[in-house]
Amino acid sequence: MNLDLTGKTALVCGSTQGIGYASAVELALMGANVTLMARNEQKLGEAVDSLDISKGQLHRFIVADFADTASVQEAINGYLRLVPDVHILVNNTGGPAGGAIIEAETDQFVKTFHMHLVNNQLLAQAVVPSMQKAGFGRIVNIISTSVKQPIAGLGVSNTIRGAVASWAKTLSLELGRYGITVNNVLPGYTRTSRLDAVLGMRAEAQGKTVDEVADHMESEIPVGRFAEPEEVAAAVAFLCSPAAASISGINIPVDGGKTGSL
Repeated sequence: MNLDLTGKTALVCGSTQGIGYASAVELALMGANVTLMARNEQKLGEAVDSLDISKGQLHRFIVADFADTASVQEAINGYLRLVPDVHILVNNTGGPAGGAIIEAETDQFVKTFHMHLVNNQLLAQAVVPSMQKAGFGRIVNIISTSVKQPIAGLGVSNTIRGAVASWAKTLSLELGRYGITVNNVLPGYTRTSRLDAVLGMRAEAQGKTVDEVADHMESEIPVGRFAEPEEVAAAVAFLCSPAAASISGINIPVDGGKTGSL
């Protein structure tokens, strides 16, 4: 199986922690030159220094705030003047605050739409030309199992994640002829700061302890536990590999079997 990414350049968003960072680690181990993109410069520097360089890779980072699309546009434009060829794009952005959808303010939808879909679009537009030139491209969007089965209490997230999934499917139809695949990885409950926030929100709403809520949630997962970021990252990394050249336009849940659909 060809998992070698030597000589390829990967841009990984939201990559100082959690699934984004774990994905960057895996891609570096496969030989890719990895560029991290997030808003905290200190954490970016620390994350870059931790990546594997055994194959002579050169890793970099870009500072950008995904709450500000102009910041993202400026950052990617500046980066491409230095590194014009990007072969892999991993879109990953933290989700919005939870809450019932009927209580959500309309500006929450607009803000989240820009953070997720609009930023994905402008990054794809920036890097796809170099992918077309190379005849090789991988775009992987880290979304949520909510695109298959909405998650209670995450109304805004459910809505925008679904829009991103449809965007990605449409993009896959347009880019396949150029050797570019577009796929979505759908994490279920994964041990990240996002899960900590969900546990806290549910514990408060239900009048229970965080441990009680966590135990109940894990009992509903067929494998009996939350996923680790590295397990989600393994799916991301495979989809970025040469071996996954014929896999495009799909949603891959990494959720321990919890999603109640095929």
